[in-house]
Amino acid sequence: MLLSSLTPSFQWLDTPEALDAACDQVADASVIALDTEFFRENTFFPVPALIQFTAGELAYLIDPVAIACTDKFRALLQNSAIKLLHACSEDLEVFQHWAGVLPVPLIDTQVVQGFLGENPGMGYQKLVEFWVGETLPKEETRSNWLVRPLTPAQCHYAALDVIYLLKVWTLQAEKLATLGRREWVEAECASLIEQAGRSVDNDQQWYTRQRQLWRLIPRQMEAYRLMTAWREGETRRRDLPRNWLISDKLLFAIAEKMPGNRFELSEVEGVKPVLIKKEGDALLAMVKQAQHCDEATLPAPWPDPMHPSFKSRFKALKKAVTAKASDLGVAPEMLMRRRDIETLVMQDLAGEPFSWPTGWRGECLNDALAQALEERSL
Repeated sequence: MLLSSLTPSFQWLDTPEALDAACDQVADASVIALDTEFFRENTFFPVPALIQFTAGELAYLIDPVAIACTDKFRALLQNSAIKLLHACSEDLEVFQHWAGVLPVPLIDTQVVQGFLGENPGMGYQKLVEFWVGETLPKEETRSNWLVRPLTPAQCHYAALDVIYLLKVWTLQAEKLATLGRREWVEAECASLIEQAGRSVDNDQQWYTRQRQLWRLIPRQMEAYRLMTAWREGETRRRDLPRNWLISDKLLFAIAEKMPGNRFELSEVEGVKPVLIKKEGDALLAMVKQAQHCDEATLPAPWPDPMHPSFKSRFKALKKAVTAKASDLGVAPEMLMRRRDIETLVMQDLAGEPFSWPTGWRGECLNDALAQALEERSL
């Protein structure tokens, strides 16, 4: 691969007037490439250090340290132009926190790559090599983007990130059209925006990320659910990293022990006196709430993933997903995530209605999934 020889053109934007003028320059564009650089070591929210956008060969570099988001840039983020990002999850948090809005309509080039039969987790530099045949510089990847002034090398790196994003998308879009999968990508990217905008709702479901949940009885699960939802809200309110307040591992240990007082809380492995002093009353109150809540409101028991009945159903469904993915030439996780397969297994074991995939996924998968479960039950 050739090292990129492109010396990008860029404009530094550190006043509201300059940002608004740049927005006017790209207002009629049909596609706008976006990227962010941020710092996130001692905060819950990413601290924006640089925001890049382009609609062609000139990249605009916004200094969010110097200026707040303007109404005109917010409008740009939500106009009818496609907003291109790569591996967008943390970038979306930056836009939500700094601009107060999310970039729509969104196309994530990493998602696109997954639907084109390639590695669904492909990094940006590999993506550029794959499509354009050039290698972007890597030296500035982990540099300090909050220090001012930025070096010319940092500015070039940041500008190339968005300029090449447009080049990659032009080629990806052609192949997407050939395969007839543009609607798949648009639906998947719309769901990323929907999930990013539901942070408080997601707090209530954080507990389901725990892979050992099957070890807890329903009251313990409720305590763990309450504590994880509380932790998510508190870390957001205090702008702290999750583990600076309390880790999932420690919350799980507390849920297992269900302590009734500060002494019992201190007996939980990993609980330190400073945590008891600062958060002990809140944690004990949630354990008490779980102990006394109505049984009908408790979460359903989580099945043991190692139990033969769970394993056989999971294996049958995964086989069906893998076979269909092979037919389509895509990675299985682009069709159905492991957690969604597990949900179907749990619903089958509990005799509950199935949460079948919807949209294009349902059209591709539901008959095969139903048949796999039916054959498993014979």
